[in-house]
Amino acid sequence: MADVPDDDAESAVEITGRPSAQASGSESALTVIVAFAANLLIAVAKSAAAVITASASMLAEAAHSWADAGNEIFLIIAQRRAAKPADSEHPFGFGREVYVWSLFAAIGLFAVGAGVSITHGISELLHPEPAGNFIVAYVVLAVSFVLEGISFLQASRQAKRAAATQERDLLEHILETSDPTVRAVFFEDAAALVGILIATLGIGLHQVTGSPVPDAIGSILVGVLLAVVAVVLIDRNRRFLVGQVVDPRLNDAAVRALLALPEVERVTELRLEFVGARQVYLTGAVDLTGNMAEDAASHVLASLERRLAKTPAVVGATLSLSEPQDPAL
Repeated sequence: MADVPDDDAESAVEITGRPSAQASGSESALTVIVAFAANLLIAVAKSAAAVITASASMLAEAAHSWADAGNEIFLIIAQRRAAKPADSEHPFGFGREVYVWSLFAAIGLFAVGAGVSITHGISELLHPEPAGNFIVAYVVLAVSFVLEGISFLQASRQAKRAAATQERDLLEHILETSDPTVRAVFFEDAAALVGILIATLGIGLHQVTGSPVPDAIGSILVGVLLAVVAVVLIDRNRRFLVGQVVDPRLNDAAVRALLALPEVERVTELRLEFVGARQVYLTGAVDLTGNMAEDAASHVLASLERRLAKTPAVVGATLSLSEPQDPAL
């Protein structure tokens, strides 16, 4: 019979070797705060420029920045709510709240940013009005580009480090990461930089041709860009809310970690499902070493579950005994 581990000597099982959730969460909070500060300043400046210039593209950019600033508030709420400790009614914590509030933010981007930009652009095509004071628009757009670039670089640095640890390229990681705040800030800032270039082109053509049509088209294009980003963010949050499993490579790493334990002979089933940003719940079936009696096997399984739950990324674990005929993973 295999030795039954001493509960007092139990230690966490290292499953993936990834950075701790606490460290990653702190960096995500910094990323959101930087984005919020940048977007708030930009929204005020763009709004003033939109009034002064009467440019459709500038108004679209102002709506875009106000939507982004509002979204960052949702993302801050998301992180605070998701960090609440588990209680009797929520034994695995509140991690999925991060996807609920991030979903609200994405819907807000679609309704406010895309809706206002497209609606105003169409209105400007139907009832064109000339714009003026173009130098104000160019200065504000240039400053906005710098501030958005700073926020984008912060989100990119965080994403690149995380992508490197998981052997992914940057875009793959942004789409697959369980942290919706990093994904939202990255895509929103990328869209903001592209939107500024579109707005600059629209305003420039308005100035050169004297026609407000390019300016109005620029507003519509900014709105379409925001709608596409919003739909991507909505879809990703939906997937995590309904139950997204981890990358197969991480699942394989978890299998290897379990097989390295002296109590485990085989692993026949393993599932890691996200229940929050960088938080998973583990279920699986294992064949224990030796030929244990039922009570001893039950004790070992309970011990393994407690050890797994001590891993920073694992909020809970449920293990059962494998059937003899089940193939090993």
